[in-house]
Amino acid sequence: EINHFRTQLGMLFQGAALFDSLSVRENVGFSLYEHTSLSHEEIDKRVKEKLRMVGLSGVEDVMPADLSGGMKKRVGLARAICTEPHIVLYDEPTTGLDPIMADAINDLIIRLQKRLRITSIVVTHDMKSAYKLGTRIAMLYNGNIVEVGTPDEIRNSTNPLVQQFITGSAQGPITSDESREHNIVQDNGNNHNHDQASSSS
Repeated sequence: EINHFRTQLGMLFQGAALFDSLSVRENVGFSLYEHTSLSHEEIDKRVKEKLRMVGLSGVEDVMPADLSGGMKKRVGLARAICTEPHIVLYDEPTTGLDPIMADAINDLIIRLQKRLRITSIVVTHDMKSAYKLGTRIAMLYNGNIVEVGTPDEIRNSTNPLVQQFITGSAQGPITSDESREHNIVQDNGNNHNHDQASSSS
């Protein structure tokens, strides 16, 4: 039952997380080799199909070391959809990419979502990507969701935490919390670093 659940959930890791010692073919088909009874011929057919969907036909025997950053992301995406999941999780899908390639990856995610009718959950600090990919956006701060809304609602939020994050301002409650981590407090005549707050987004 757990294996069946795994086939319904795909994931694109932040750095693609390809296995260096495996070819593109073996990377994309990894979950199928490990968790299904499909033959090697059936897996190979599925791998070629998914690579074609991400625009990488003919690279099955290439090793990860010979791929560019954008190609690695697309191979990782092909692996994420190879089990034909209902949900795909994306961890910072545009990190490490130049603006043009980042936008190309965003477009690819949207195309695959529509074509495969999958639900996409994207974790990102890239607001351009968030606005383009999201129908609903949630901001996470200190382990709590502080705001949920459509892209327009997030843009127009009056929450100071949200506004500081989406504008990238150095001034605001997020940096105020972080600065308190470095405050020096007196305790019985000794100085100690006093960690009061941390932030996540």
